[in-house]
Amino acid sequence: MSKVSRDRLRHSWRPGCPVPVGDLRLITMTYWGFDHRPHTGELVVNKVAADDIVTVFGRLYGWRWPIYKMELVDAYKGDDFDSIEADNTSAFNCRPATGSSNWSQHAYGRAVDINPRENPYVTADGSVAHKNARRFAERPVYAPGVINPGDRVVRAFERLGWEWGGSWSGTKDYQHFSKGGG
Repeated sequence: MSKVSRDRLRHSWRPGCPVPVGDLRLITMTYWGFDHRPHTGELVVNKVAADDIVTVFGRLYGWRWPIYKMELVDAYKGDDFDSIEADNTSAFNCRPATGSSNWSQHAYGRAVDINPRENPYVTADGSVAHKNARRFAERPVYAPGVINPGDRVVRAFERLGWEWGGSWSGTKDYQHFSKGGG
């Protein structure tokens, strides 16, 4: 875990963001891929969330729980849609919450999205924005990298005070975990 330089956040951070660059941390970690091999990935999170993220992702690694990809959202020029389309696990991105003008918890570095294809954002009417995620829209789904209600991934985050978007009423955000809600 280290401080992150501004040049690593060219697209995801800008003046006016609700968190200064100095409060963000770069975490480099090993994760198990869908190919059953270890890979190295990076996440940027708020310094107050960093220990929790290291703890949970350490558990995921110990369980050999698969993650498709883990790159900074800047690899997608800060475009959340493109990052999700690539099934990229990511955290910090200075952007409003989906369908809102308020800041997302991602803009504070207090949220992470895990395997967004396998764990899609599903509106109350059951639609998904990403065609590659349609078969994962209803829970439970038993497939690699999928998060289901009450499973060990959800419990690992909940033990540290994080909320899961899959437990929201109406719209479900199965990929989303945040410290402090939203």
